[in-house]
Amino acid sequence: MSDLGSRRWWAVGALVLASMVVGFDVTILSLALPAMADDMNANNVELQWFVTSYTLVFAAGMIPAGMLGDRFGRKKVLLTALVIFGVASLACAYSTDSGTFIAARAVLGLGAALIMPTTLSLLPVMFSDEERPKAIGAVAGAAMLAYPLGPILGGYLLNHFWWGSVFLINVPVVILAFMAVSAWLPESKAKEAKRFDVGGLVFSSVGLAALTYGVIQGGEKGWTDVTTLAPMIGGLLALVVFVLWEKRVTDPLVDLALFRSARFTSGTVMGTLINFTMFGVLFTMPQYYQAVLGTDAMGSGFRLLPMVGGLLVGVTVANKVAKAVGPKTAVGIGFALLAAALFYGATTDTSSGTGLAAAWTAAYGLGLGLALPTVMDSALGALSEDSAGVGSGVNQAIRTLGGSFGAAILGSILNSGYRGQLDLDGVPAAAKEATQDSVFGGLGVAKAIKSSDLADSVRSAFVHGLDIVLVVSAALGLVGVLLAVVWLPRNVGQSTPKTAESEHEAADAV
Repeated sequence: MSDLGSRRWWAVGALVLASMVVGFDVTILSLALPAMADDMNANNVELQWFVTSYTLVFAAGMIPAGMLGDRFGRKKVLLTALVIFGVASLACAYSTDSGTFIAARAVLGLGAALIMPTTLSLLPVMFSDEERPKAIGAVAGAAMLAYPLGPILGGYLLNHFWWGSVFLINVPVVILAFMAVSAWLPESKAKEAKRFDVGGLVFSSVGLAALTYGVIQGGEKGWTDVTTLAPMIGGLLALVVFVLWEKRVTDPLVDLALFRSARFTSGTVMGTLINFTMFGVLFTMPQYYQAVLGTDAMGSGFRLLPMVGGLLVGVTVANKVAKAVGPKTAVGIGFALLAAALFYGATTDTSSGTGLAAAWTAAYGLGLGLALPTVMDSALGALSEDSAGVGSGVNQAIRTLGGSFGAAILGSILNSGYRGQLDLDGVPAAAKEATQDSVFGGLGVAKAIKSSDLADSVRSAFVHGLDIVLVVSAALGLVGVLLAVVWLPRNVGQSTPKTAESEHEAADAV
């Protein structure tokens, strides 16, 4: 690693840009959907597929993407991914009908699936145990920064240009990332190319895509609907077949012994918990800012900046804290802080305002920043150079699936809490369904019938649902504290042999 010198940190800048380009897309599509629905005459099913086509390809592609990086070279795959992402962004921007846009979104999901595990797989290859947490913190911070920047930039563009401009944001970032990756990133790949595990590729991709689709349907249609249960059961069966297949083949796509590594498994599980709580915040707070405080999308983006500020402080000091008190304690402190912040956030009412939200989201971001680099380092540090791509793909796929579950489950909890508190006395029967559908539908009905009482009820009911979501997320934070204390190995961040066997033995140090 020493021959790379300072280029490694310039290379992190390239990886930061690559991460940001994916992060922008996560938040920006929702801003453009109303204008796109009008321009393309898209119905609700088509609008759902605007989102779903990207998500399914992203979920299905991460493990195969990691394998391609290991086999053909991670720099080559990342450069190819950036080209795919940039071209697909242009196709999205200039689509004139729903079918074209859905296809372009699917290709965009492929580019994102190639970018994310490849970016993560380079960190354990390029950095020592001493430096890796800093690099992980930089990349994680950049990905989080994209969440508020997306609505801020997207809101500005939608106020001044047509809806396609929000996808053109990606293009200059892609160009900068491509030049930075070309100039600064070293090439790396597995020393020996394994045979293609076609069965593993098919079963893992189908299983992850089907399970993700079922989770999405669960949030939309309910958890007992056949369109939810069928793909979820099918996806789980495909993943069971995948595990059985991997045990039998000579050169498996995923070495299942990796899951006997205390570092990899604990880091992945706790990273998934973090993703779950993040969706609790990122799904509910923009709605709170817009529906209760009356901001627009760009204003809600600005109000997410305290969380990003806390995160940046946290990732800056995370490595120092881990050295001072030990990784287990540092991660435990991070989870405890984010849990306390979420419990504080659950005291929100309709009169709380921006001050309370800024305080608790900043504290949440600080806890996130303290915990995230160390748990990611735990998982990535367990990977060998030969398996870094596939291992990162597995880690990213599990964390992403956890985030999808978080969005669907917490969304259901929010809707249940909201509907349970609504006062619909005096609301016309034809308007009750629209009022129950969402807080924005309820406010639209209140405006149409000129009822300030209904508007107050809608906002109060939404805040009630928000508080329940934050309590559930806080409880998961407490689970994270327990896992950090009981499960996370003491040797995270220390130089240890990166093999499944040695990591399994290292569990004795917990």
